[in-house]
Amino acid sequence: MKAFNVLFIIALSFLIQSCNNSQLAPLAYSAKILAFGDSLTFGKGVAKEHSYPSALASLTQLTVINAGISGELTEQGLERLPNSLDTHQPDLVILLEGGNDILRNKSLLKTKANLALMIETIQSRDIEVILIGVPQKSLFSKSSGFYQELADEYQLVFDDNIVSSLLKSPSLKSDSVHFNQQGYKELAERVYEILQENGAI
Repeated sequence: MKAFNVLFIIALSFLIQSCNNSQLAPLAYSAKILAFGDSLTFGKGVAKEHSYPSALASLTQLTVINAGISGELTEQGLERLPNSLDTHQPDLVILLEGGNDILRNKSLLKTKANLALMIETIQSRDIEVILIGVPQKSLFSKSSGFYQELADEYQLVFDDNIVSSLLKSPSLKSDSVHFNQQGYKELAERVYEILQENGAI
């Protein structure tokens, strides 16, 4: 009886732990993923077929829509997001935005607030979100701290390291802040891993 109680407690603790982890709903074969963001989503530096959304579509065999706009600030992204959601009706959004705000020294509080409203807009439609963090203007930094704060507040699946990690490798970049074909491929592979790790595929 004591052994049974111990096993029950262990099983319960695993169950509680799994409930606390951010998980994604499985994506059907007909599911659509909206990759929303700026030039890192658009694929600046390479032909569009080598952007990370295109590479992710090949890996997942799902429809991945490239909704990236080069040079976009979060304020502009917030404005165009509702129409993009209406047009594409995605099952999942990958949000990778904020880099231009950081590069142009925009208020980090305002950037965070814009991203928060974007996340709320997506979640209000019962669409899941993966958040990808963008680093500060430092070669050795991880993503800016407010990305982690947003991930915690909204219980998001989140990666705070992939963009900063790729940017540290000159062989993966087409210029100082954008990737080359291999860099975008590795970004797509990391997003694919996130989808697998969290049960989406």
